[in-house]
Amino acid sequence: MMGKGSELSRDGDWSVLRVWGEVDLSWSQDVRKQVLDAYTKAKSLAVQLDGVSYIDSSGIAALVEGFQHARAKGGRFALLAPSESVRAVLELARLDRVFPIFSDLAAARAA
Repeated sequence: MMGKGSELSRDGDWSVLRVWGEVDLSWSQDVRKQVLDAYTKAKSLAVQLDGVSYIDSSGIAALVEGFQHARAKGGRFALLAPSESVRAVLELARLDRVFPIFSDLAAARAA
């Protein structure tokens, strides 16, 4: 996969937003919009991050907003398979203790 992109799909009662490339200031508003829009389609959202090569604070903020939105609406939010670079940023910000992080959707569902 080249460049950056995202793809939203449904898997039962979950929306799955697959994101790849660099999630930085130039693109994080789009990701934020897609995260929030996903909740109009399903109560639970999983954001798959294995294809993200870089994420900055604006990208993290988009994820935090999605997480807070889910909690406010009584939905679920999960991060799936964050890449090493994403995991490093999450750990640095201590958000690895805040976000529910799973290897795949089956694991998130079972939790």
